[in-house]
Amino acid sequence: MTRSSRISNVLAGLAGGLLVAIAGLVLIATGVIETGDESESAALAPQPLTQPASDEGVGGGGSTVNEIYDRVNPGVVFVEAEGTATESPFGLPPERGGTASGTGFVLDDEGFVLTNAHVVDRAKDVTVTFEEEQVPAEIVGTDLSSDLAVLKVNPDEVELRPLPLGDSGSADVGDPVVAIGSPFGFESTVTTGIVSAIQREITAPNGFSIDNVIQTDASINPGNSGGPLLDSRGRVLGINSQIATGGASGSVGVGFAVPVDTAKEIIPQLKEDGEVERAFLGVTTTDVTETIAEDFNLDTDQGALVQDVVPGGPAEKAGLKAGSTETAQGLVAGGDIIVTVDGDEIAESADVAEAIEDNQPGDSVEVEFIRDGETETVDVELGERPTRVGPAPGGGGGGDEGLPFPLP
Repeated sequence: MTRSSRISNVLAGLAGGLLVAIAGLVLIATGVIETGDESESAALAPQPLTQPASDEGVGGGGSTVNEIYDRVNPGVVFVEAEGTATESPFGLPPERGGTASGTGFVLDDEGFVLTNAHVVDRAKDVTVTFEEEQVPAEIVGTDLSSDLAVLKVNPDEVELRPLPLGDSGSADVGDPVVAIGSPFGFESTVTTGIVSAIQREITAPNGFSIDNVIQTDASINPGNSGGPLLDSRGRVLGINSQIATGGASGSVGVGFAVPVDTAKEIIPQLKEDGEVERAFLGVTTTDVTETIAEDFNLDTDQGALVQDVVPGGPAEKAGLKAGSTETAQGLVAGGDIIVTVDGDEIAESADVAEAIEDNQPGDSVEVEFIRDGETETVDVELGERPTRVGPAPGGGGGGDEGLPFPLP
């Protein structure tokens, strides 16, 4: 196992990394990029809801799939992005750019539309299709760290049917869900399934992590990216963003949706500023476990062991240090162990990101750490999270279809 697969990146307030395998499956984004060749097609048979709607929870007071589709589909749009930039957010060579496509949905009567950032990032021209009518759209803002983007169409040019936003925090495993999108370009396709798991973590297009992600077995494929994952009342539960495959290009029943609660926090900032500023500490850490504590002869069996410090970053300027002794397990011994950040206890490396997620660049936080058996504290002035961490996830250029494997 490589060193990078063992450590948790805590850059700009969130753990980061490359796209990773889950249970032998490869996570991929779910958009489509056409480069002149005909795009793949697949037979997509909608699955029945596996349980009846109950009176409680996300599945409570539910409608039939037909009712949800008839009510919601007019607010779901087909998104096409032309002329992606020469510098792809996924590191795609310029010659493989082209037309990216995905899905989106209407947010309000003002003409704002939500989709995935990887579908439209850096595109020159974007259009959205409402059932049969295609209209131009402006990119209002993108946030690769959450893989969300806000578009805007002229509200006078088309009838707008906003989708209601639900509560992803109330989602339970087993709740029925419905996905609507344009897999492989087949617009207005509906599929069904359940919430397979909650609080998953996936990697954003810029290498940082997205937390509290919803996993579903509803069939989502390349072209579904940015489309809604709905609860049984027809409310948006999440934004379909990635799938895992066994090397194939289509769904194997493992899909991931960015939680709508995350979108609710991001959307106002994208509307107002066009981007989201996040605090940045500038360290890479790994969990201090009982085994690591014993192997490294540490004085604590919890905390975040510093593996790397970004040169010139906030942590380095404040004096935090990484170790220099690489072990057979691919870890680096001898670094500082972060135990609290601004009074918040750090039990594992992910806690470092959580401790500064409500801070802004320029804020000062007190970091308590252990070095050579002694506890020390230092004030760190947080910086602004960089555009991406490390190498960009391979494949992809402004759309689901741009990765080595297509994204939904």
